Amino acid sequence: MRIISGRFGGRKIHPPTNMPHTRPTTDIAKEGLFNILQNQIDLENIRTLDLFGGTGSITYELASRGAEEMVIVEKDNKMFDFIKQNIEDLKIENCRVIKSDVFRFLENCNDNFDFIFAGPPYALDTIDDLPKIIVEKKLIAPGGLFVLEHTPHNFYEDYPGYLKHRNYGSTIFSFFGEEE
Repeated sequence: MRIISGRFGGRKIHPPTNMPHTRPTTDIAKEGLFNILQNQIDLENIRTLDLFGGTGSITYELASRGAEEMVIVEKDNKMFDFIKQNIEDLKIENCRVIKSDVFRFLENCNDNFDFIFAGPPYALDTIDDLPKIIVEKKLIAPGGLFVLEHTPHNFYEDYPGYLKHRNYGSTIFSFFGEEE
């Protein structure tokens, strides 16, 4: 796994070998996602939220491209420690890592973010609740985006705030914006 671009571009991240609950976003899908993002929002000086942080790769990419304030939510002890160590190694100072269940975190969250990413386990029973909660709670800042990573088995075209989706094989990114 590598950081694609920006000040940390080319740096390799070596996740733990045994990650039973974590499925890192592939470099190809991540590169495609960031190609879309850089044409839609200015990644510098934005507030970001990374749900189901996993290896932290999305946030490292955001930090590398100049995000101003980042929050990662991860409940697995091993991955939480892994993310904290990488943030320290990369000397990222503007990132908070929160050890919590994502739905418990969202229940209490009243902030809004310029970019929200969720890469939940594909087998998560409540994956379809994520866009509803994020849009209803108005967590997406004006002009911001929420991106949900999922499989081709999920469809969000009729959900509030839905904008579009992009397909990278078995990985789909659905994009949502703020509801008017």
